[in-house]
Amino acid sequence: MPAPSARPMEPTRHYPLFGGAFSATLPPGALDVSDLRPVPDNQEVFCHRVTDQSLVVELLELQAHVQGEEAARYHFEDVGGVQGARAMQVDSVPPLPLENLALRSFCQEAWVLSGKQQVAKDVTVHQALLRLPRYQTDLLLTFNDPPLPLGPENLSLPPWSLGDFEQLVTSLTLHDPNIFGPR
Repeated sequence: MPAPSARPMEPTRHYPLFGGAFSATLPPGALDVSDLRPVPDNQEVFCHRVTDQSLVVELLELQAHVQGEEAARYHFEDVGGVQGARAMQVDSVPPLPLENLALRSFCQEAWVLSGKQQVAKDVTVHQALLRLPRYQTDLLLTFNDPPLPLGPENLSLPPWSLGDFEQLVTSLTLHDPNIFGPR
C-alpha cells in the first residue's frame, strides 16, 4: 500500500496580532513563541517548527530623526546591537511600493533591508520598515534566516522563503488603531 502523499501546510491567514489590533498571513508551520516563553508586549515572535528561522513584528517609537533608507539602516543596526552582533553588513535597501501593502493608507514610506549579522553564527536578516507617522510608530518586521543545519530536502517542513516574508509584510492589516493609544 503506498504511503499517503504529504500535503504542504497552508499559510495561516488573518492570524491575530497584538490582541487582534492587527492581523497577517503567517507562513506554514509558524509557532507563536509567546506560547513557549515571555515576549515583550510590543513584539509578536514566531519560529519555524524545524529550522532556526524566526519572524518578529515590532511596534517601535517613530525615529523621526532618520528618514528614508537611513531609517531602515538605523533599525537594522539597533537590532544588531541589541543582539550583540559582532559584525553587520547591509546588502540592499530598496523602497517597498506602498500600493503592495494592506497598510498603504496608514504608511508614509516603507523599506526592505537585506543584510547579514554575525551573532552566534552568520544570519541573513531581512527587514521591512513601515513608517506610520500618524501614530508616531515605526513598524519593523524581521525575518531571521540562519543557515540550515541540513539540506532543505532533509527537513520535514520546508524552510520559509522570502516569498513567505513578503506575504507577511503585505498582508499586515490594522483593525484597531486604539492600540497606538489616544490621539
